[in-house]
Amino acid sequence: MSSVLQESRAATSGPAPSYDAEQYRPGRPITDWEPENELFWKSVGKRVASRNLWIAVPALLVAFVVWQVWSVTATNLKDVGFGFSTSQLFWLTAIPGLTGGTARIFYTFLGPRIGQRRFTALSTVVLIVPLIWLGIAIQDPSTPYVVMVAIAALCGIGGANFASSLANIGYFFPKARKGSATGINGGLGNLGVSAVQLLTPIVITWSTIAIGKAQHKADGTPVFLQNAAFIWVPVLLVLAAVAWLGQNDLKVASTPFRQQKIIFRRKHNWLMTWLYVGTFGSFIGFAAALPMLIKTTFPDYSVATYAWMGPAVGALARWAGGWVADKLGGARVTILSFVGMAASIIGVITFLPSGSDAGSFYGFLSCFLAAFFFSGIGNGSTFRQIPVIFRGTHLKGLTEGTPEYAKALKQSERESGAVTGFTSGIAAYGFFFIPALFGSMAVTSAMWGFVAFYASCTVVTWWFYARKGAEAPS
Repeated sequence: MSSVLQESRAATSGPAPSYDAEQYRPGRPITDWEPENELFWKSVGKRVASRNLWIAVPALLVAFVVWQVWSVTATNLKDVGFGFSTSQLFWLTAIPGLTGGTARIFYTFLGPRIGQRRFTALSTVVLIVPLIWLGIAIQDPSTPYVVMVAIAALCGIGGANFASSLANIGYFFPKARKGSATGINGGLGNLGVSAVQLLTPIVITWSTIAIGKAQHKADGTPVFLQNAAFIWVPVLLVLAAVAWLGQNDLKVASTPFRQQKIIFRRKHNWLMTWLYVGTFGSFIGFAAALPMLIKTTFPDYSVATYAWMGPAVGALARWAGGWVADKLGGARVTILSFVGMAASIIGVITFLPSGSDAGSFYGFLSCFLAAFFFSGIGNGSTFRQIPVIFRGTHLKGLTEGTPEYAKALKQSERESGAVTGFTSGIAAYGFFFIPALFGSMAVTSAMWGFVAFYASCTVVTWWFYARKGAEAPS
């Protein structure tokens, strides 16, 4: 063990034990991890944490691509002869949200238990299966709707990677940097939504990379819809290999479910889940629904040109939201995000077509971009709140440096990681419910429902986390 590490240990916890500092090399399991120890963080921790983070980001980005591939694929099916109704297409867009949200709940507890390195590699490589099946099925317009539903459900598993990734990465960073780290991981990972919506309209025109036959639109234009799926297969293989060889399994994060399930008795788990449904649930639901909304509400405007913009704005804003929340406090930033989202959606309603009024597409798009921006800000700030809330709750009244303090700190890290994953799992159902609502009821009515929900989130944030004398200031 290096002398710097020995000094680091001695500064906070007495004599350092003898262990091999080789554990911090890529691909090795780590048994000693002290991110709150400044000497350790500067000498070893920052470098190792950053490596694990920057390997996790592209793997998560492509997982989001798989999760969201149906949001843009569905808009092309009628053009090449599939006879599905508009309602059926909205449901194909929504189904990955249902399976993704459900799988996230399981991934929340499996990821830390199995380890960042192993779980990232395995959860990345399995996504090849639905992509290959999609690439084959989409070439035949006679493919039954039930088969497409099954493929959409499997693609939803890509969304589950977010829960394990965020829960694992959070363990690597100290309190002061958790917001920025999860903002980077989640925000840049969320860019997968924009990537698939931006690149799909381009790659489906490339005959040079096509595997299989061309399809033709009504005007005779050839397209290769299978490219939207097949192009990501080699990327997934490479990313899985990089994760396997380059990340670390952090043993301190390995926690049996029996020790994690206590979060279901924590009030703040449920309150933060409510808030994260409002931020991330809106982001992912709007991202899934926007292409079909543009196609059905403003058919004269190109989905390929505009749909990717909203998710890109939201993803980048998440990065900023985590950073700003580290500086100003998560609760304040979260309130700002909900107020901004409510105002933005009211703007969207104002510009929708109504009766003889054709509406304003650019007004509609501008307000939707604002809604994405504020949802991204809120995504970053709510994830910053979670570790602060649980740390404050567990450490209240304890003296730093005592065994009781160390035990409570470890428990707070364990619970905040589990809550981070669980809240993301429930919020992912927004991917299902928002497109489903748009497919089964009036768009305007659904939008007013969102405004009312954001008002409730604002009240919850203020009362429990932001006001003077709040129960858990964050």
